[in-house]
Amino acid sequence: MVVTTKDCTALSDAELEELADLGVEPLGFDIGFLSKEREEWVLVTTVRDGRKLRGYSFCTLERIGGTPSLLVGVASVDRTSRAESALKAMMADQFRRALLAFPDEDVLLGTRLVRADGFCAFTGLVDVVPAAGHRPSGEERAWARRLAKRFGAESRLDDRTFVVKGDGSAAGGLDFVHPKVKLPEGALEVFGAVDSERGDRLVAFGWAMAEDLAGGKFSR
Repeated sequence: MVVTTKDCTALSDAELEELADLGVEPLGFDIGFLSKEREEWVLVTTVRDGRKLRGYSFCTLERIGGTPSLLVGVASVDRTSRAESALKAMMADQFRRALLAFPDEDVLLGTRLVRADGFCAFTGLVDVVPAAGHRPSGEERAWARRLAKRFGAESRLDDRTFVVKGDGSAAGGLDFVHPKVKLPEGALEVFGAVDSERGDRLVAFGWAMAEDLAGGKFSR
């Protein structure tokens, strides 16, 4: 797996078309949608197996209310036996960049999940929410609202379930599917009210601790 991260402004139309070809219906991650996302996010990470594109992610490193944050706006991984490896490689590179941007600080990973399998992106993080059987605290609900606002979906968020209701149009999120992956306990339960085909998304976040980032816990 070869991972490359660069500024979204350096992404050519030909490369954008290649990303769109990886998309799965009916998500709507087509070239028109991705063209707009290219303008919304700072970095794009691609993962290749030889010459074959296996995954991509639009993200940004920024502070939200002073808190170091890694935000994944749109991401998709090819549905193959190498999907889990591609996701791990992609996230490892983004956590490495988070360490460089925010040394000696805990970093929040925030995104919208398309399917329960996407919780695999949070492997190794702490205090991941939403979680089955966990009643979100006031601060956690506030974080869900902050992230939904950053994703342009604050008005459609249920801050008790963390579900952003779709309207039938394409909506960003992290799309990952692997039939043999081991999901966190209760992951399917928290997705009970999510209709991904309608465009519903689940706002999710967790914390990468400074010592784990520095110690290479998330490296491949």
